[in-house]
Amino acid sequence: MKLSVLVLITASAVAISIALVNFHFQGSLYYMLVSFGVSFITSFIVFYYLLEKYIYSKIKLIYKLIHNLKLGKDLKDALGEYVSSDPINDVEHEVKEWAREKKKEIDVLKKQEQFRREFLSNVSHEFKTPLFAIQGYVETACDCLHDDPDTAKNFLNKAGKNVERLSYLINDLDSISKLETGEIPINYEKFDFVHLAREIMDGMEDKAKAKGIVLSFKEKYTTPAMVWADREKIRQVMINLIQNSLKYGKENGSTAIKIFELHDQYLIEVTDDGIGIDEKHLPRLFERFYRVDSHRAREVGGTGLGLAIVKHILEAHQQIISVRSTLQIGTTFAFTLEKKS
Repeated sequence: MKLSVLVLITASAVAISIALVNFHFQGSLYYMLVSFGVSFITSFIVFYYLLEKYIYSKIKLIYKLIHNLKLGKDLKDALGEYVSSDPINDVEHEVKEWAREKKKEIDVLKKQEQFRREFLSNVSHEFKTPLFAIQGYVETACDCLHDDPDTAKNFLNKAGKNVERLSYLINDLDSISKLETGEIPINYEKFDFVHLAREIMDGMEDKAKAKGIVLSFKEKYTTPAMVWADREKIRQVMINLIQNSLKYGKENGSTAIKIFELHDQYLIEVTDDGIGIDEKHLPRLFERFYRVDSHRAREVGGTGLGLAIVKHILEAHQQIISVRSTLQIGTTFAFTLEKKS
């Protein structure tokens, strides 16, 4: 409601009240009209002046500050702009909208805080395990160095493997950090994804045979699937996804790749028939160090960062990745790549 309308209604209510009281005591219609006119004009002027000076101007200032600061303007710019001729209603709307936005920001901050605590806890655990192992192996090797050189050498070899695991952890964390900040450039080039996938499957065939798993395409692709992406980073994506399927696939099972042609993209699926993943774990599967089964995950090895790296690489390409899975049936990871004719 505008200030003039508000003052008009208030002044009219006061003037009518005074006129009716005057008519009640004097019984004269003439004096009632005169008292109405005088009190209306006087009330309108006084109320307008008081409301404008002490209330309305303050509300306009608050509205301008809220509206402009919400748009990201600094205090000086906010104070120097006039935005609305009816700030009473607008300020209510702005405050409610601002409150909703701040509530969303607070909810996001709470989730980020919870993620930060979990991440720090996971990082601490992942680093402590090999560090304590290295410490134990080195101390034992020192004790056995003169009396039993073979045992000492064996323990030093085990310590070396844990150092290697630490190195993998640090490299993976560094890769994720650089992908997030854009320090690792995406070197786009045109290449045939079918040819790349065959290269990767040939290179991982021995690992697959060790578990009796068959790597294959679901269909015979006789024509190239030309994509526009960073070939080496997409290679890393495919290696991580196939390694994941081999780790959690069942003995004598299969891992298959399928390519779907969309309008301006290719959809690539990597499917296994392994143990599957419970649906409640799927939303968090791409988080750093998130493990569905911590005990089994550490038995099969890995840093717990592979899927997080996959997600960051594809996001750097402005593409998406998703997962669907059913327990004891299998898991399918699907991601998109830009088509290049």
